[in-house]
Amino acid sequence: MKSVPFFEDLGGGRYRENRGLFYEQFDVGDIIEHRPGRTITETDNVWQSLVSLNQHPLHIDHEYARHTEFGKPLVSSLVTLSIVGGMCTNGTSAKAIANLGWESIRLPNPVFVGDTLYAETTVVAKRRSKSRPEAGIVTFESRGLKPDGTLVMIFTRSALIPLGGAALRDASTT
Repeated sequence: MKSVPFFEDLGGGRYRENRGLFYEQFDVGDIIEHRPGRTITETDNVWQSLVSLNQHPLHIDHEYARHTEFGKPLVSSLVTLSIVGGMCTNGTSAKAIANLGWESIRLPNPVFVGDTLYAETTVVAKRRSKSRPEAGIVTFESRGLKPDGTLVMIFTRSALIPLGGAALRDASTT
């Protein structure tokens, strides 16, 4: 990955945070570790489960969950996807024009209240857009992990990312 300044110098000792990357700043094979991590709370699980109308008792009823193979409530996969997906946004698509889609979301291991999750993303493909010369399509594979490395979620996502700097100027002349 090319060197990316975290702050834009506005002059006079004033700086603006620089979020996200432009298309040409991504290289296939790059791995981005997203931090900070996030510890899942009971409130996260219950509120998001109810907001998304996922009222399966395995997520919101301790007595029901106690009698399952898990022995306690399982964090809803929608909660896990929201948190892991959100953790990945700043490092992958903060400058995106549009999220183009999600593919093959898999959940190989359960998440419980109290688990801390981290995320990392690999850039798996990129190409210039055929219909939008000022942008390119970047495909990411993101993973949600517990601190011990246990994989709890993996998904592929593509985003339309704008060109920046010289590449944008070159695109506008073609």
